[in-house]
Amino acid sequence: MRIEEIMTKQVLAIRPDADAGDAWQQMRKARIHHLVVMDGSQIVGILSDRDLGGRNGATIRKARQVSELMTPHAIVAAPETSLRRAAQLLRGCTIGCLPVVDGKTLVGIVTATDLLGQLANSANGKRAPGTVRDARPSRQRNRAERA
Repeated sequence: MRIEEIMTKQVLAIRPDADAGDAWQQMRKARIHHLVVMDGSQIVGILSDRDLGGRNGATIRKARQVSELMTPHAIVAAPETSLRRAAQLLRGCTIGCLPVVDGKTLVGIVTATDLLGQLANSANGKRAPGTVRDARPSRQRNRAERA
């Protein structure tokens, strides 16, 4: 499975010169934990709710710009990146999200929560939209998996 199958396509972005308090409010309103920091059409960083100090971070955010608190040089992935590779990147780089880019164009975002959700759905026999189910009866599938 590829990350394009589970990514969020409507990505919220913010400018590096935006007020950190405004960024926090945008995250709370949208109920998200990450904003992609964009300077024009270029990704220049990621801003997480942790970067902003969380719920009790008002003093950290006060009179500061996004550029002062963001993580610069975002690690990105292509839409065809496998879920396994995305998980390896998130874990290996200790990050919570991957902006998804097609060439240099931002087309989505995948978070650790998205990957965990897909794992949970797979464990329950659910599949992401657009995936093809094996047409063999379950006994044949089980035997083939054991072989």
